[in-house]
Amino acid sequence: MSSRRFPAPWSVVDIPGGFRVQDASGNPLCYFYSWDDPSARHQAELLTRDEALHMAANFAKLPELLKCS
Repeated sequence: MSSRRFPAPWSVVDIPGGFRVQDASGNPLCYFYSWDDPSARHQAELLTRDEALHMAANFAKLPELLKCS
């Protein structure tokens, strides 16, 4: 049993409309939503699919980054 509340490794899961980051137990940690329609996305200031994936991937790396410090 891990003493960490959100055990590593964290992974990115593709979901409709964006991405979910989950811990090793499958618990969802955060969601990054995107919008495919450029005009609606601009008006609502939402992320593109690539931006959402990039942010989710960086968020999923946090346990590794914090381990180094």
